[in-house]
Amino acid sequence: MINMGDIMETITMIQNENLDIRTITMGISLLDCGDSDINKSCNKIYDKICKRADKLVATGEAISKKYGIPIVNKRISVTPISILAGISGGDVIKYAKLLDKAAHTVGIDFIGGYSSLVEKGFAPGDEALIASIPQALAETNLVCSSVNIGSTKAGINMDAVKVMGKQILESAQLTKDKQCVGAAKLVVFCNAVPDNPFMAGAFHGVGEADTVLSVGVSGPGVVRSALDKLDKSASLTQVAETVKKTAFKITRVGQLVGSEAAQKLKVPFGIVDLSLAPTPAIGDSVANVLEAMGLEQCGTHGTTAALALLNDAVKKGGVMASSSVGGLSGAFIPVSEDEGMIQAARSGALTLEKLEAMTAVCSVGLDMIVLPGDTDASTISAIIADEAAIGMVNSKTTAVRVIPAIGCKDGDELDFGGLLGSGPIMSINSKSSAAFINRGGRIPAPLQSLKN
Repeated sequence: MINMGDIMETITMIQNENLDIRTITMGISLLDCGDSDINKSCNKIYDKICKRADKLVATGEAISKKYGIPIVNKRISVTPISILAGISGGDVIKYAKLLDKAAHTVGIDFIGGYSSLVEKGFAPGDEALIASIPQALAETNLVCSSVNIGSTKAGINMDAVKVMGKQILESAQLTKDKQCVGAAKLVVFCNAVPDNPFMAGAFHGVGEADTVLSVGVSGPGVVRSALDKLDKSASLTQVAETVKKTAFKITRVGQLVGSEAAQKLKVPFGIVDLSLAPTPAIGDSVANVLEAMGLEQCGTHGTTAALALLNDAVKKGGVMASSSVGGLSGAFIPVSEDEGMIQAARSGALTLEKLEAMTAVCSVGLDMIVLPGDTDASTISAIIADEAAIGMVNSKTTAVRVIPAIGCKDGDELDFGGLLGSGPIMSINSKSSAAFINRGGRIPAPLQSLKN
């Protein structure tokens, strides 16, 4: 039971410090929708999504009104569509358009699961889906896609890495008249988790229940406010304790909302992902939290250490607040979605290399980074390989979501609007990685994979 008195202070945070529930996400299994006839499969999927999620948006709005807690997004994740494509064959784009139609019908913000898991190799459904991703993202509005190309247990599928560099570039090219937004809806993972409520990487894992309701919380502004109230001479031990206590309060709100939403929708409660998810709004920035610890600007020396402290304290506070912590849980550092990160990138304090170092200790990886429009596919693949290696060796989830700014020049910015924000083009190393990427094959799993 959650004592409402325990969260009254957090209600103040909601009103004054940008705290919100970033998303309630319904995960829906489509394993019972497989059919050798793709049209029949699509009909089953549409009917199931509309039946299970018909009250998702209304429920979120009712809970938001009841408690005064903003619930910014209502989303759906589904079983990786490559599995259905392997059963049915046919034109995979039909699945993408069907998902988009279902998402519009139930009124959600995004639907994730146009996905494939290829860390150990390709099945026919995987090949078809990955080949279709650029077109699928260009011809839909609400569909998000992800591909898992590696894991600590399996190593890194470098053939998949090579392909995904090309698919990201083509996704940007096909949507160049829409700020290259296709690439912003595509994530490449290592160690993807099956219960992530955040887009664009969410999919419903095959080991999950038939339908579950999960929550993703936010609150960088709340953490920064708490740190601003600390004495400037407070030790980093005190800083960590403050973050931990604040994360506890934030997570309790997520637990409350998720439990009630699941009960009203008559589905099991899944997890609370307690990640600090920033927005472009002033005062809602993970970069600003790091600066509140004493950094002049995010990206300077000490940034990685400060982020490690933040990530650890957030997880410790969250675990004490809920027995259902899952997803990614930590601190996100998407450049275009974080006002402080945007400013640091513009000033040159934050570079791609520094961001890569930060991903070794944060929640996900290189996220919402705008690359020069003339970046070649092999360079994008090499960026993916570097990030996957960090995840594989450290047994953590890492991801790459980069947007080549097709047709733009140095100094330009892409502006996606809404939660996706805007971002300056970040410079990259000009030396080629093509020969390395073209070798293909796989990077073997590290020794720590043999834990059994």
